[in-house]
Amino acid sequence: MKKYFLVRALLVCIPFVSGIWLFGQEETAEQSVSRKNAVRVFIDCDYCDINYIREEIPYVNYVRDVKEAQVYILETRESTGSGGRKYTYVFLGQEEFEGMNDTLEYSSRPDDSRDYVRIWRTQMLKMGLMRYVARTPLYSEVSIDHTENMVQQEVVDRWNNWVFEVEAEPNFDGEESYKEFRLRSSASAVKITHEWKMEFDFDNHYARTKYTYEDTLYTSERNYYGFDILVVKSLGEHWSAGLRTDLVSSTYSNTRFGVDFFPSVEYNVFPYSRSTHRQLRILYGLGGAYSLYNDTTIFDRIEENLWLHELQLAYQVVEKWGSVNVSLEGSNYFHDFSKNRVELGGYITIRLLKGLSIRVHGSAARIHDQLSLRKGDLSEADILLQLTELETDYNVRGEIGVTYTFGSIYNNIVNPRFGSGRRWYY
Repeated sequence: MKKYFLVRALLVCIPFVSGIWLFGQEETAEQSVSRKNAVRVFIDCDYCDINYIREEIPYVNYVRDVKEAQVYILETRESTGSGGRKYTYVFLGQEEFEGMNDTLEYSSRPDDSRDYVRIWRTQMLKMGLMRYVARTPLYSEVSIDHTENMVQQEVVDRWNNWVFEVEAEPNFDGEESYKEFRLRSSASAVKITHEWKMEFDFDNHYARTKYTYEDTLYTSERNYYGFDILVVKSLGEHWSAGLRTDLVSSTYSNTRFGVDFFPSVEYNVFPYSRSTHRQLRILYGLGGAYSLYNDTTIFDRIEENLWLHELQLAYQVVEKWGSVNVSLEGSNYFHDFSKNRVELGGYITIRLLKGLSIRVHGSAARIHDQLSLRKGDLSEADILLQLTELETDYNVRGEIGVTYTFGSIYNNIVNPRFGSGRRWYY
């Protein structure tokens, strides 16, 4: 009897499974015919709407591995002086397109909508791909048109490249025994040209916390004010000189008022014009700092004026094999060289083999310069709620990720049904 039901189940399932298999084969065959000779493209982009790109550019094959691609496209972006972004697209030909390389740029305005920026980012991809598509049979499926010519006119900038921004962000959390109100506000004025970079930033963070424990109400407040000034002068393709000044007041850092100034010089081993792809910057600063504390410090100081210097190294490279962004910083006070700090941080993403990549994010700091630590015993609330800075010799953070992908090299289809598949409501 069991064998009978098993045979009947197989007889019912076989046509159903066969139908699904044949349907899939038919769809795959149709796709393989329509894109049999299409250019295989790999797009290296962190913040692209890839589904939108596939819909707007259906005449190429999108592959999941850079080694399978005939054209590798790298998108990088930088903030512009106006508050927008400059997107740089590097097209690198592989296999039969070896040596066919190109670089295109697009700059968005700060008031452009996300959809407008998405349209023009995709438009730059279309323009860059045309030279490759033109060498395939699919050139006949693409038409090129133009918009009406615009009358050229001189642009007069009444703001003289200055960009201003004001922001306020209140938020709160509440439970029966815990309530917290937070307010973040900021204001900035920025002017960026090829010759000068000037930034003036003001930030305020305020937090008030109330919590009840064993019928007792506890209240705590944290406040931070910071005003940062940066002025930098370009001195050619490799050198820069500048001044950084910070004014700060922080209950967390036991600082009623603090100010420091750092005249600095920076050298970039690579030209600044190639900064979206490769940087190796060396910065040295020498300056002074004055601090007036809220409470007496562990060194029995209520105020002090100190001199210090710092050295920074930053390396960044973005290539088709992956990306590296690493920085190393060190500083110390002249009155006591044991009061110093060294920090190493960054991230590395490397494509090791076909479909296999590794990501490493992390930072480590050796901390021996906490001059503002409050003297005396701390309350349990100060420690548990992190209301004040605690003494430490180091700080370490890290993350390692490994990804291996296998299967079909093509990834052309767009199907948004049920979201991403893992969480249906996305």
